[in-house]
Amino acid sequence: KILLILSNVTIPTVRQLMIVAGEPSGDAHAAALVNAVRATNSDLTFFGATGPLMRAAGVETTVNSDDLAIMGIVEVGRVFPRFIKAFRKLRDAAIQKSPDAVILVDWPEFNLRLAAALHRRGLKVIYYISPQLWAWRSYRKRNIKRDVDLVLSILPFEQEWYSARGIDQVDFVGHPLAGEVKPDFGRDEFCRLMKMDPRKPIVSLLPGSRLKELQRILPVMLDAAVVISKRNAEAQFVLVVAPSRSISETEQILANHADFEELKSRIRVVHHHTREALAASDVAAIASGTATLEAALLETPMVIVYRESPINWHVLGRLINTDHFGLVNLIAGERIVPELMQAEFTGVRLAEQLVELLHDRENHAMRKRLGEVAQHLGEGSASERAAKRIVEQLDNWSDN
Repeated sequence: KILLILSNVTIPTVRQLMIVAGEPSGDAHAAALVNAVRATNSDLTFFGATGPLMRAAGVETTVNSDDLAIMGIVEVGRVFPRFIKAFRKLRDAAIQKSPDAVILVDWPEFNLRLAAALHRRGLKVIYYISPQLWAWRSYRKRNIKRDVDLVLSILPFEQEWYSARGIDQVDFVGHPLAGEVKPDFGRDEFCRLMKMDPRKPIVSLLPGSRLKELQRILPVMLDAAVVISKRNAEAQFVLVVAPSRSISETEQILANHADFEELKSRIRVVHHHTREALAASDVAAIASGTATLEAALLETPMVIVYRESPINWHVLGRLINTDHFGLVNLIAGERIVPELMQAEFTGVRLAEQLVELLHDRENHAMRKRLGEVAQHLGEGSASERAAKRIVEQLDNWSDN
């Protein structure tokens, strides 16, 4: 009788997804995606390579990705065995658990190899936040066509780029930051908290989220601040420390700068309040990356900068095949934001660009253009759209 009763009971199948992200920005986007998928289908469970936000979202950790957020040939070379170990551990876990799909988030150098290893073993692969093949190493499009079943793109021009190359398994879901980048308080409150004068110009400095970026970019930004101070006695500066960096790391670089005593009374250090600082700023100098899109969404005029080690720039820089480096300019399709890369990135050049943007006419003109860029990024809820598309695809695969 018991067996007869049990035979008429449908036991729900718990579906499992593997998700892999390897950098702070990827960790944030992956965590938002996990939460959105769970809101769509609470029966799904996750495991994979996790950062702190993914772990907080309840993703089971197979590999801790905190120590794998490294850029550059030399830097990666030094810890290459760590990457090999992580790769093998994730590959073996996927083969053993056989998830309904593997979701790879950004991190192309690692994830494209993982996609190849898992797809050839029959696993379905979804890529969220497409590798920037339109910018460099476009030959890897064949890897996407062969090893990825669905690409969820976050930039508006990517779907057309892929389609022109015969790759149609691409959906644009919008950028995760669209509709989400809002300061918790305005300029007056920010200035009150930071003991600054809201009537005087505010220049924000965002040197990046990696230690090597901090070490290479911040000193040049400080050089620019010194030049600006001599030209504009009222200028105030905000140094924005990325959440993944520590105040102590930043203070050490400040203390070693030759002219820091001259700047000390005019610079404020901010941690965990990036959006508030950008919203309060008249202009900003920002290391190329996600923060430039946050500034665009807040319509904060900016100069995009970057400096790599000579060997990384020599090798990797030659592979870049776009007219622009900054995402803002790539989305706009033209150079609306000044870019200072490598040798062009000097304190004097940066100061000249920032001072020019402090003029009302130039400032207002760039704010208008940034507003246009923001519209191209979507209307918000990208994580929810991506989650809905993933669940739909899982249902389609299970039906077939």
